[in-house]
Amino acid sequence: MKRVSILLSGAVCALVGMASAQAADLAAGKAAFEKNGCVACHGAAGDKTIAPMYPVLAGQHDDYLVHALTAYQRGISNAPNSANIRKNPIMGNEIKKLGAADIVNIAAWLSAQPGPLSHNRK
Repeated sequence: MKRVSILLSGAVCALVGMASAQAADLAAGKAAFEKNGCVACHGAAGDKTIAPMYPVLAGQHDDYLVHALTAYQRGISNAPNSANIRKNPIMGNEIKKLGAADIVNIAAWLSAQPGPLSHNRK
């Protein structure tokens, strides 16, 4: 079991690394955010949510967003709890639609948006 966890962890790290290494396309990120229904809960620019339980995403670090979205994908794949998973019925349903490039692009676009979490303020 320990061997499987180690192999799974290595595969996940490789996937995240490959996704992060891709050049992000901000226009594609915005389009994927809109097309996949993210705006319904997180607002048009990720800065205004429809309910307090939904996080503001605008200005969040892109590597954190990639990590979080990938953890939701692991959650719907029935990965073991030791695989750093996130389970949420709404996000689980939505994350199925996204590929690795979509995740990188959405994360980069959200990171570039001004908001209360913005680390790019001048």
